[in-house]
Amino acid sequence: MKLNIVPARTGMVWVKLGIRTFFRQPLALAGLFFMFMAVMTVLSQVPIVGIALAMALLPAATLGLMTATREATNGRFPMPAVLLTAFRAGKQQTRAMLLLGALYAAGFLGAMGVSYLVDGGDFARVYLGGAAPSREMMLEPAFQTAMWVFIGLHLPLSLLFWHAPALVHWHGLPPVKSLFFSLVACLRNFWAFVVFGLMWLAVLVMVVMGVTTIAALLGNPALAGDILFPALLLMASMFFTSLYFTFRDSFEPPPEAAP
Repeated sequence: MKLNIVPARTGMVWVKLGIRTFFRQPLALAGLFFMFMAVMTVLSQVPIVGIALAMALLPAATLGLMTATREATNGRFPMPAVLLTAFRAGKQQTRAMLLLGALYAAGFLGAMGVSYLVDGGDFARVYLGGAAPSREMMLEPAFQTAMWVFIGLHLPLSLLFWHAPALVHWHGLPPVKSLFFSLVACLRNFWAFVVFGLMWLAVLVMVVMGVTTIAALLGNPALAGDILFPALLLMASMFFTSLYFTFRDSFEPPPEAAP
């Protein structure tokens, strides 16, 4: 397995490829993303252990969406079964993916737990959908501190798991080693990922401004709220589509996983 060092401009290429590939198979890729979100939402509603179950499933679900992108890139229509890719590669890889999911769930809950200690759980309840945010709450110093504490802890967690599911599946790495190489790849290609993040932020701003402008021109500001949510879901689907390209270009693929 060889790590590729890519120039900063590659981050822009990843965003373009994600959007372009999404529009090759918009119904399939959007449908798979909505299925993924629906499963995560249902799991999160399970009493006591729901959030942990949903977070434990996230690495496997991410791999499924990356596999769907690979299928679309190769001109094939991704079927719903691709979401189960992580659990169809044999017992050893299934166990590895489950362990990866357990590690992610532990890290996520740990970060959320630290934020809980900062503000008594207000940010955690808002983030997890258990409470509606109010302007007064969001302006509270403790709430803002808890939010930044969570972001500061979750960012390195995201880097550890960014490539890990794909490394476990396509390169056969054990979970802990996949976390190490994922972090190294993200740090070695730091500027490409900075451009990647800034580009998606720019897309987000353009989507929000576009929706609000259209609603204002139609003389119906409330329409913005009705349009914005599905528009953001479609954008999130495109973002997940672009993840495959960050992995593909960061590592030399094994022959059987070559696009």
